[in-house]
Amino acid sequence: MTTWPSWLPLRANLRELSPYGAPQVPATAIMNTNENPYSPSLQLAQAISDRIKEVSLTLNRYPDRDAITLRNKLADFINGLSCTNFSSENVWAANGSNEIIQSLFLAFGSGKALGFTPSYSMHPLIAKVTQVQWIAGTRALDFSLDVDSAIAQIEDSQPVLTFITTPNNPTGTSISLSELERIAQNCPGLLVIDEAYAEFSDEKSAVTLIEKYPHIVVIRTMSKAFAFAGARLGYLVAHPSVIESMFLVRLPYHLSALTQAAAEVAIDFSDELLATVSQLRKARELMKVNLEQLGLRVVPSSSNFLLFTGFKQPSAQLWQALLDRGVLIRDVGLLGYLRVTIGNEAENKNFIESLSSCLGEK
Repeated sequence: MTTWPSWLPLRANLRELSPYGAPQVPATAIMNTNENPYSPSLQLAQAISDRIKEVSLTLNRYPDRDAITLRNKLADFINGLSCTNFSSENVWAANGSNEIIQSLFLAFGSGKALGFTPSYSMHPLIAKVTQVQWIAGTRALDFSLDVDSAIAQIEDSQPVLTFITTPNNPTGTSISLSELERIAQNCPGLLVIDEAYAEFSDEKSAVTLIEKYPHIVVIRTMSKAFAFAGARLGYLVAHPSVIESMFLVRLPYHLSALTQAAAEVAIDFSDELLATVSQLRKARELMKVNLEQLGLRVVPSSSNFLLFTGFKQPSAQLWQALLDRGVLIRDVGLLGYLRVTIGNEAENKNFIESLSSCLGEK
């Protein structure tokens, strides 16, 4: 933990924190941040370059403050996936889903916020940074979300913001649309459903519930299935009143012209970018089998990663042993568990072979 100088007026509730971030260290197989391992095609890269060159000629001007073209394209994309009828008025875009989360706290964090842990670690961190009281709800021992228990916890704490991540990070578990609807029926304030990994799941998106339950807001991202993590583009699908609220807390011109242009082109190539999803899902099931053949237990996953346990070494020790072999995975802070992102064929093979060697060591 950093020792801050006495003259620095850093808020007291931030002094104990460490910056968020997965280790960025050299490795042969980088399998720790749930990225899509497949790069954009040369055709897409060229299309983005052409569009960026065009936009660069007007960089002396501010970007479209409201990102209307991009938001319309995102609405059309969601409509195509879920047979909905959204427009730009239902969509908000920002620099990654984390800015979306922060904006929700800034706009609606007038009371408590509740999430069911273990889940995405940025939810409580952003709550703390925005000075919103965070309630750490609980899941079942197998990391699933017991709906009756969740409803009871919501009724007890009466949050203004309730977060549910499905598929859940770091566990990979998901909940059904009918379960989400039950929770929505018993949820005050906003029910924030984080669907960063939704494309890897068989479950229907919660965007289909928004018309009936306008207090549901759904967070999506282009970082995972879209293989667009470097562009930093997250978005929110919600009732227009929620979207209008984002205008009150957004920074002026928060989404650069370059980001908007790149994302607009990527959406035009969505069929190509999402073509790797089925490939990664098959690889996920094969890796699950391989891990079980090593005597490990794997948490059921609807995402592009697997959480596993059953090894005898301490988590940190096994993590380091794998890194020493050039394989970088994630220690998510759950005792006796590690998480691995599904990589390409070579990375997956490297991981399983390295893990087998590490497990065999005395």
